[in-house]
Amino acid sequence: QVQLVESGGGLVQPGGSLRLSCAASGFPISVYHMNWYRQAPGKERELVARIAVGGNVNYGDFVKGRFIISRDNAKSTVALQMNSLKAEDTAVYLCNAASLYNTNVYWGQGTQVTVSS
Repeated sequence: QVQLVESGGGLVQPGGSLRLSCAASGFPISVYHMNWYRQAPGKERELVARIAVGGNVNYGDFVKGRFIISRDNAKSTVALQMNSLKAEDTAVYLCNAASLYNTNVYWGQGTQVTVSS
């Protein structure tokens, strides 16, 4: 069955780094746009980063060069390298896969990222 499993979250101090990973199974990520979203308590879910089937990347305005998304189609994984983390980056980070025209959309359960001193 289809699964997206995130890992790599945790507690980090402001200015620190974390690397999130999303392991996909049950579908070919090579034909899916892969995305990271986040949701903080009381806030709407927002797009953090997107890497398209062809490799084009887009980031939320708040990223400002701090994060890098990458994909490894052979390993069915997507990563999000997060640097210079701020307290406002605290949220649950969710992996998302969307097929062309959003015919199929899958979500992971999320991994908690807490940025605090």
